[in-house]
Parts: sequence; C-alpha cells; structure tokens
Amino acid sequence: MTPIVSIIMGSTSDLPIMEKAASFLNDMQVPFEINALSAHRTPEAVESFAKEAHKRGIQVIIAAAGMAAALPGVIAANTTLPVIGVPIRSTLDGIDALLSIVQMPPGIPVATVGTNGSLNAAILAVEMLSLSDNSLAKRFAAYKQGLKEKIEKANAELKEVHYPFKCN
Repeated sequence: MTPIVSIIMGSTSDLPIMEKAASFLNDMQVPFEINALSAHRTPEAVESFAKEAHKRGIQVIIAAAGMAAALPGVIAANTTLPVIGVPIRSTLDGIDALLSIVQMPPGIPVATVGTNGSLNAAILAVEMLSLSDNSLAKRFAAYKQGLKEKIEKANAELKEVHYPFKCN
C-alpha cells in the first residue's frame, strides 16, 4: 500500500491528539503514514519531506502545530500539496498555534481546523480526496449519514426525558 495522506507532528507528544486523524483515515480505508519531523530540530528533513511528498504519492498533508507552530507553514512553503494545520493546545491554550497557521503569507496557504481538531483535519482530507475517488466518496457519504442518524436517535431519546415544565 502506498500512503496518500501524511500525518506529520513535531514530536510524538502530539500523537494522542493526532491519533483521531489516523483512526478516521483508517476507518475510511485511506492509506496514510505518520511521522515526527520538527521544523526546528530537523529542518532539512522537513524540507526534504515536503519537496518529495508528491513524488511518493502523497496527496494531502495533515501537520500538527504545537509550541512554536512552524511545522504546517514550513511544509506548505516547500510543497504544492494541500496542507491542513492542526493547532495543538500547548502554550497559550493553543491560540498561538492557531494564529501562526491562519496568518500565513499570500501564496502559502494552510487550511486550518480548530485547536486539537485532528479528526476534522482528517475529514477535510477525505473530502478533498473524495473529489476524485468515488469509492471513498461513498464511504464518506455513509459516515455523514451515520452522523445524521446519531443525532436523530439522540433527539428521539430526549423525548423520553421528563421534567415538570418540559413541553415536548
């Protein structure tokens, strides 16, 4: 199997957050890889990874942004592939990471999800990949239908919750 999505984090301390992305991609049967590369401690490896990713078949990169939060931007500066940044709640409650991703200069976009939102990053990656993969699009549509059914079931269960002044 050749990975088409790459999950990159600055250190394995981000793995508990990024596991949600990995689990979703696995559930959607999307081949992926996970690596730890640091924009500051292994800058040459990050640059090489970003420049070579498309040659290896990678189509979307999901990059965690912790502490200094440079990783998604450095990757985006060195590739033409879409990069989705996941701000990690570490210092300043993750606001610093969020701002570093959304304030990229013109020409170097990084899509951004909410703080610790690796699941949404994987969902966004699957949405992108579904544009050219009908089988994946069908699996993703089934996932979305499951979300709808879950809420409909929860709403039906709320009808059974009783309070003296509850009107429905």
